[in-house]
Amino acid sequence: MPKGDPMKAIAEGLHRTFYPHGVGHYLGLDVHDVGDYQRNEGRRSERKLESGMVITVEPGIYIQPKTKDVDLRWHGIGVRIEDDVLITESGCEVLTALAPKEVAEIEEIMHHAQRRR
Repeated sequence: MPKGDPMKAIAEGLHRTFYPHGVGHYLGLDVHDVGDYQRNEGRRSERKLESGMVITVEPGIYIQPKTKDVDLRWHGIGVRIEDDVLITESGCEVLTALAPKEVAEIEEIMHHAQRRR
C-alpha cells in the first residue's frame, strides 16, 4: 500500500482505486435523484444545501479483483455504510439513524437471516 501525504494522494486521484464514486447524491423521486451540485451564477460555484433537500452520505471501500499490493483475500469485496440525511432549517436529521452500522449488529442480523432459511 502506498504511503505518503493523503492530500497529495487525493489531488492525484489515487483514492479512486478504492473509492470510485463521490461521497453522496440527492435522494428524491428516484433512488439517484437528478440535480446539479453546483450552480452557474456567472461562474461555476458550489451549491449550498437547502432545507428540504435529502442527500446520502456514503463512504465506502471497494477492492477490485487484481488490485495490486492488496492481499488476495480482499479482492472483489466492497463495503459501504450509507446514511440518508434530511437538511432542515436548523441543521440536519439523519433518517437512517436507527439502521445497523456496527459489525456486530450486522453480523447478528445475518446470523438470524441464515437461521430462517
